[in-house]
Amino acid sequence: MHCHKIDYQIFGHEMQLVEVELDSGETVVAEAGAMTYMEQDIEFETKMGDGSDPDQGLFGKMFSAGKRAIMGESIFTTHFTNRGDAKRRAGFSAPYPGTIMALDMAEIGGALTCQKDAFLCAALGTKIDVTFNKRLGSGLFGGEGFILQRLEGDGMAFVQAGGTVIKKELNNETLRVDTGCLVAFTEGVEYDIKLAGGLKSMVFGGEGVFLATLSGTGTVWLQSLPFSRMADRILEHAPAAGGSDKGED
Repeated sequence: MHCHKIDYQIFGHEMQLVEVELDSGETVVAEAGAMTYMEQDIEFETKMGDGSDPDQGLFGKMFSAGKRAIMGESIFTTHFTNRGDAKRRAGFSAPYPGTIMALDMAEIGGALTCQKDAFLCAALGTKIDVTFNKRLGSGLFGGEGFILQRLEGDGMAFVQAGGTVIKKELNNETLRVDTGCLVAFTEGVEYDIKLAGGLKSMVFGGEGVFLATLSGTGTVWLQSLPFSRMADRILEHAPAAGGSDKGED
């Protein structure tokens, strides 16, 4: 199935929003809760599955939904369709500060592997699936990197990242990154999780016990501020619960 051809515009800097322009009959698929606004004539419908295979039966939809549930995502996606005759727009934003990456799937080889919470929205026809890394190290120690999303299609897909996005091109090379800082990578790049170093480095280094290792030839996108790291800092500096107010007698 060929993806719908949608136009778009990204607004903002630290707190970005993508506005998708839909021609009559065009549809964009989004994660539940990602929509910020939509113009008249746009109708939305919550569906089980991504709609990439219109002939998929109930069993197939339930299987896909089950994999999304394992990933911790909603088992449903929301489809926004322009039912009018004129162009209409809908806006989608990430739930935390960062950058929205606009990726033409046809230009990057038709497939992308990304962190499990990275997908924001995409043109109808994009297959949104779950992939489990087969390497032993990733399976046992992967943490954030164990369960990944896989996007396939030939249209536009929008991926969310925390903080600033850094794009790296690998040419038969290896890159090691913090597991939470990985956003996505293209075909030709192999992913694994390995120990960060010796015992002293793991205990006192402050960089975590494991690192993601990306090897091969392809493109890798990284994020400077993973949501998990930001949440940890907020909790670390939050006032202790259970305190009592001190007032005058």
